[in-house]
This record gives sequence, structure tokens and C-alpha cells, in this order.
Amino acid sequence: MLNRRRFLQTSTLTAAAATIGTSALAQTHAGHGAHAPLEPAAPATDPYARLQGGVPHHLTPDQEAQRVVDSPAPKGVPGRWVARAALPIPRSEMAWAAEAAGRLHVIGGYGEGRVDRGYHHVYDPAGDAWFNAAPLPRGANHVAVTTLDGIVYAMGGFIEQNRNPDNHAYAYDLATNSWRTLAPLPRPRGAAAAVALGGKIHLVGGASSPTSERASVGWHEVYDPAADSWTIRKALPGARDHAGCVAHGGRIHIIGGRFNTFEYNTDLHHVYLPQQDTWEVRSPLPTARSGHGLVVYRGRLFAMGGEGGIINRPGQQKVFGQMESYDPVADTWQSHAPMPTPRHAVGAVTIGDWIYVAGGGAVLGGSVQSAIHEAFTLA
Repeated sequence: MLNRRRFLQTSTLTAAAATIGTSALAQTHAGHGAHAPLEPAAPATDPYARLQGGVPHHLTPDQEAQRVVDSPAPKGVPGRWVARAALPIPRSEMAWAAEAAGRLHVIGGYGEGRVDRGYHHVYDPAGDAWFNAAPLPRGANHVAVTTLDGIVYAMGGFIEQNRNPDNHAYAYDLATNSWRTLAPLPRPRGAAAAVALGGKIHLVGGASSPTSERASVGWHEVYDPAADSWTIRKALPGARDHAGCVAHGGRIHIIGGRFNTFEYNTDLHHVYLPQQDTWEVRSPLPTARSGHGLVVYRGRLFAMGGEGGIINRPGQQKVFGQMESYDPVADTWQSHAPMPTPRHAVGAVTIGDWIYVAGGGAVLGGSVQSAIHEAFTLA
């Protein structure tokens, strides 16, 4: 169980340090031409909040019992987790996050009792501090985000709770702290995976309309920033949403996800070969899940968190804390120390020799958001 007193003490100390140093820190980064000065944002004082009403929440024993951390994968080097400054507000369903110029960008999602806000919080690990950046022009949840050439891209998303897909696309300029509108998605979708490869952005999978069906799709569309236009590539085998996605070694890995709902999670692992415009199967994810984070760290692919099961059915509701990593050379998986606080729909990125995992849902579904922020390292 999270010790709320310890959470408050950590948040208070972090906020005090941020008050002293963040203004100068923001100016310093702007001076390097990477970031405009941003408004400091104090860490949240409550670790959890309910979506209904946006009020603080204390996890019940039944909710804490949803946590699962055991992995079937062989054990690797455990690594370690440490607490970092809490998000300014409890949030979830960001899906997912982006790194730009050494900072973590967490965009959109659920928070403060809403699902259609344009939240944009930026974390600087150098000062363990958060900032408020220009909000997304149109608030949404499950927005696909990635970074290419120092520009943060945000594509699609849902404008209702995990449904009603959007076709909007935006690009964020760090130097001016502003967004511009891009050519819209050819087809609206949310909970898709965005990844930069070869100077372009691949948008894969997700879920689309009609809203009443909210069915997973395998669409694979590619955005060209130079032409502000879209083209179509070979679709993902096994249409799914809430999947993990990274580029590594000139290829795209799509791992896990769900077929329409978290009752039907998958362990599928596909890799896209751009020269052949085709997909191949790789070793499956040891723990089938969706809404997990996926990052590249030390030449391996690390998957953490996620959810699965049947909502409102005790004993079948799961929030995963497993940390599992994939070796793309050997095509094998291993496990590491699990997340101290299992969560799903997190914002996860690699910066330096650390993996930062911020926010996320604390129980199956979107009813409880968290401000928890933890970092992992093998050092």
C-alpha cells in the first residue's frame, strides 16, 4: 500500500526544491535553443483521484488486490525503482508519452473528472521538476504521440471516454511552446501507436468508429512532415489497440495490446520491415496485456504496466506491474524488478540511463487516475 504521508512528504520536498530552482532551469534550457521558458507546476499532493467528480481517492483493499507483478519470463538483472516528483495532477489514459531534448512530455488523457482536456505536462529529470506547457489545441484521451527531429507530434485520440475517435493531428515546437495543425488523419482513431522512423511518422493500429462499436483496426498510415501528407502501408496483422510500439534497428516493433477490449488482451509481437513493407512475428510478450508502456533501453525493449481482465468481476481484474525486456538479437525475453506501483495507460520514456513512468490508471478501467511517478534503472 502506498504510504500517503510519505507521498505528501516527497511531494512537499520536491515542490520546495522546484520553487527555488525551476525558473532558472527553464531559462537555462531555453538558452540552449531547445525549450521556451515554461511555467513551473507543483507536484500533486494526492496520489489518486476518481474520474467521477475528480476528487481524491483512497484505494480499497479490493482495488489493491488487482495488482499483479509475477512474470513467467526468466529472471534478468533486477534493476531498481525510485520515486520521482509526482505529476501535477493525477492522470491516466495518456497513451502514451514522448521524449524531446531530454524531457518527458505527457499529453492529453483523463484528469480532474474530465476526459477531454488538452493537458501537456513536461518533466525535467535534471531538476526533478514539472512544468505546464501549451495545451493540446483539442483535448482528447488516448492520443498517439512521438518525437521526430525535435518536434513532438500528437495524433488522433478519443474525445469521449475511450471512444468517439478524432482525426486531428498537431506538432509542438519546443522553442516557441506552441502547436500547429497538421493534415488530418485519413481515418479517425484513438489508442493508436505512433513511432518515428526514417524521417516519417508511422501510425499503427488503434480503434475507430462507429463509436457504438469502437472496433480495433490494423491500419498503418505514414505521415511525411516535409509534404504534410499521408500514405498507406501494409496493415498490422491482428488488428489491435492499446499496444506498445517502438522503433529499433530500423524496424518497428508492435507488442501486446487488445482486440477491442481488455478482456481480450494479446501477447502478439510483430515487427515491421520498411524495405519490404511487410510484418513478421517475433517472440511473444511473456505477460499478455494492454495499456502498457514500451521503451528502448540499453539496446533492449522494456515493457511495463498494463491492464486486463473483466471489469466489476472480483478476482478477474488485473493491473500489471511486470517489467519485462526483449533482446532483439536473441529474440528472447526476461523479467526485472516489477513496478512498485502497478499502473496502466502510463507515460513512459527513456532519458539517459533511466526509464521514467508517470501517472496511469490505478485500477482496471479508467475510474481512478494516479499522480505516481517512478523511475527504473539497471545501474
